[in-house]
Amino acid sequence: MKMSTSVQVVWFKRDLRCVDHAALAAAAKAGPVLALYVIEPNYWQLSDTSNRQWMFVRDALVDLQQQLAALGGQLWLAHGHVLEALSELHQVLPQFVLHSHQEHGNLWTFKRDQAVGRFCRGHQLTWHEYPQFGVVRPVQRRVGRFHEHWFDWMQQAQQTLPEHIAFVPPAWLESTSLRPLTIELLPTNLGTDAYLLRSRQQGGRREGLALLESFLTRRSERYRGSISSPLTAVSSCSRLSPYLAYGCLSLKEIVQATESSRAKTVPIHWRKSLADFSQRLWWHCYFIQRFESNHRMEFQALVPATDKLPRPFDAERFAAWQHGRTGWPMVDACMRYLHVHGWINFRMRAMLVSAATYSLSLPWRPVAEWLAQLFVDYEPGIHFPQVQMQSGHAGNSILRIYNPVMQAQKLDPQGQFVRRWVPELRSIDAMWLFEPWLMPVHLKQQQGIDYPLPLVDFELAHRQLKNDVSQLRKEHDLRPARGFNERRSRTGSRSRSRSRKNAPPDNQLSLFD
Repeated sequence: MKMSTSVQVVWFKRDLRCVDHAALAAAAKAGPVLALYVIEPNYWQLSDTSNRQWMFVRDALVDLQQQLAALGGQLWLAHGHVLEALSELHQVLPQFVLHSHQEHGNLWTFKRDQAVGRFCRGHQLTWHEYPQFGVVRPVQRRVGRFHEHWFDWMQQAQQTLPEHIAFVPPAWLESTSLRPLTIELLPTNLGTDAYLLRSRQQGGRREGLALLESFLTRRSERYRGSISSPLTAVSSCSRLSPYLAYGCLSLKEIVQATESSRAKTVPIHWRKSLADFSQRLWWHCYFIQRFESNHRMEFQALVPATDKLPRPFDAERFAAWQHGRTGWPMVDACMRYLHVHGWINFRMRAMLVSAATYSLSLPWRPVAEWLAQLFVDYEPGIHFPQVQMQSGHAGNSILRIYNPVMQAQKLDPQGQFVRRWVPELRSIDAMWLFEPWLMPVHLKQQQGIDYPLPLVDFELAHRQLKNDVSQLRKEHDLRPARGFNERRSRTGSRSRSRSRKNAPPDNQLSLFD
């Protein structure tokens, strides 16, 4: 087979779109394009992945195929390890050039990408990687640059495709195992799910754009002040997190669309809501940058001395927390909601981690893995820093202990959310709803209330926890992990006033809303 120019292989991973796609834009300008996606069964069997995530990706792949078809191309599928697909391609396209985005994934994808790098170097193949977020890579170049880099990057023009794209003719791939994507080639059961996901967000760019439009034109007006309660968060949060996690929308196009809407919005409270949302997009990249700088946080405590806190694994406590049977109605309602929807707002995610690690004294690793499986929008670079912070393993000067009774009283004052998701308590009197353990036994029997007692006394458990943390701080001189000091002012670039003006305030913001 003779070709005048090298084939440009675009390896799609967590960037399932054609708009503002740096790898596709560069490849399309360099030669004939082969759009490739590799279904990796080993990845979908990991302890932090799940079938609910795959089903979202499956939707997005069908949508991506439609986008490529509109450009005159198609998406080619391989099944197995990516090295097998690249080796096969190398047999028929000896001098192809590989293009992909920079993935900030878990250890498995990091090692996979290292293996791809070795393969390319060993076969004298060029591999171009392009930034997906406002994150500085390599890490050695990050110091003093992140704030300035983020604002500069977000103001750059989005990537555009040439008017005509030449795609690889199917005949060139006839001798390979690659196949053009059809719905029949996409399995429906790659991973595991402990619970049936009855109300999952649909994947794909079309769905993501519809959400972005409804958020910027209507729903964002209530964003500020409505994202903490699970009752209002479902409509007031952007709900764009899975579309960012799998690249159905680009972060840059969301940032720019938000800023454009803010400039056109008249009501001050609405402009403030959009400003809050923009800040959360900054935090999105900030924590991915922290994860990039210290990828060991997927498996190790950011501050090793915090592992000395007494948190042995207790199977009974863990199972009760997993399945929404802790005896704390708000905690159980949130966990059960998450089982069914694959999403819940940030405040309630933080409360679930707090209940598991602070209240039930469970180790953070199994907690992180279970929640990762449940979150359709699982983004390792956000998930692990947040779990470490909310469980105290970042050495935070502030203990983020969420009282489930107070959270319920504040965020679900009429008990609508709890009654919906903890039907055992649906008929209980309001005075007992958030503290059913205080209800006299004879009344429980009369009303047929079958709901567990809390596994621990909240007040006693937290009194002991605070003593343990205080003692640990004295013995080990605990200090927050680098980049996780919540009392240290985070400002923008000191050399540019524009960056200082745009930097977020010194507080903990939602990364999932």
